[in-house]
Amino acid sequence: MTQRIYKMSFASVYPLYIKKAERKNRTKEEVDEIIFWLTGYNQAGLQEQLDKQHDFETFFEQAPEMNPNVSLIKGVVCGVRVEDIEEPLMQKIRYLDKLIDELAKGKKMEKILRSDV
Repeated sequence: MTQRIYKMSFASVYPLYIKKAERKNRTKEEVDEIIFWLTGYNQAGLQEQLDKQHDFETFFEQAPEMNPNVSLIKGVVCGVRVEDIEEPLMQKIRYLDKLIDELAKGKKMEKILRSDV
């Protein structure tokens, strides 16, 4: 069974990530930086995904390169530990959710992007 979120348009969820960040005085640029770090997209690549209304499955399939430090992302999203998720696509989606949560909670970008390890 394919999870419903896999077929959701990334472009429909992207503004929600930005809203969540902005409610906590963070910026769209910081959200984008997290997406670039996680997926290897640049601004043009991200914009293309948004323009084409690709679903999450396609968004992650076409990601240039998942960051080699994703294994450093740990914690709970929606009551589930991200490091314990066995389905690869769901884990990538939850990694992104976790990083956006950390941004909204006021963590420093260096910590969010795991560059202080």
